[in-house]
Amino acid sequence: MIYDSDILYLYDAKLTNPNGDPDEENKPRMDEASGRNLVSDVRLKRYLRDYWLNGGKDIWVRRTKESTDAKGRMKSLLEEYNKVSERKVTQKEARTDMKFIEWLLDKLVDVRLFGATMPMENTSLTFTGPVQFSWGYSLHRVEINNSATISSTFAGRETAGEYGTFGKDWRVYYSLLGFHGIVSRNRAKHTRLKEGDITTLDDAMLRAIPNEATSRSKIGQVPRLYLRFEYGENINAKLGDLREDVEIVPKEGKTKDTLRDVRDYSLNVDRLIERIRKRQEELQQIYLFHHPDLDTTLQQELEGVLGAKLTLL
Repeated sequence: MIYDSDILYLYDAKLTNPNGDPDEENKPRMDEASGRNLVSDVRLKRYLRDYWLNGGKDIWVRRTKESTDAKGRMKSLLEEYNKVSERKVTQKEARTDMKFIEWLLDKLVDVRLFGATMPMENTSLTFTGPVQFSWGYSLHRVEINNSATISSTFAGRETAGEYGTFGKDWRVYYSLLGFHGIVSRNRAKHTRLKEGDITTLDDAMLRAIPNEATSRSKIGQVPRLYLRFEYGENINAKLGDLREDVEIVPKEGKTKDTLRDVRDYSLNVDRLIERIRKRQEELQQIYLFHHPDLDTTLQQELEGVLGAKLTLL
């Protein structure tokens, strides 16, 4: 059975560019007023999708050259369905053909989780995903390095010789980023979300970034905390966005403006524990991953409050 969930997800970025802004020389995205580092939900989902694809699962939103055209991708999926099905479906029929739609959803894990708009002949097929994330932001002010100009050279394809390009290598010194996510059981019915898909999501939230953020500008990012609060049948109100209920406490000699490593601070979770304590009867289960280098008492305190309702990932 699928239950409603709230998600709190923290990962850090050290001397890397978590999400470049193409309108700003690919600088890390920033909220200039608060000094917080920003990362889009699209960037996070890209890591998850790449992880699933590289693990052998089929997905709708790809970056491979042969599937950049969405209409072409839909055409190939329809051809695949017609090969394995005893009946043939045209593009015009596909939008309302329930057997094809069920096959499509059962095939594409990212559509079951995140939804998609899938172009078809003179129309489109749209699914609103049961799993959604807000934009991520850092829990402290972040400093960007003073980038030097870098150059690269590559061989010409059609003529002899080398060509060069110049650019900036912008990176954050350190950023602890937080995301809020949800799982909606009502929306899950419309995308044929399975119980196993939630386990697939939990797994990817812990492993996608270490496995997929391996390019020169992305290496240096590590998941530090993952909490999924699964609600029971009777919910008065959800816990919601819990990012502001965790507080960075710099260690001696450090300030929130001079953080450079996960060992430079501890994470105070008193407000978070208090909110959970007040609502523990409505919680079905809490799933927790806690990186050993993150200095916090969260696991011990949750064990004391929740007992068997706490599952460690």
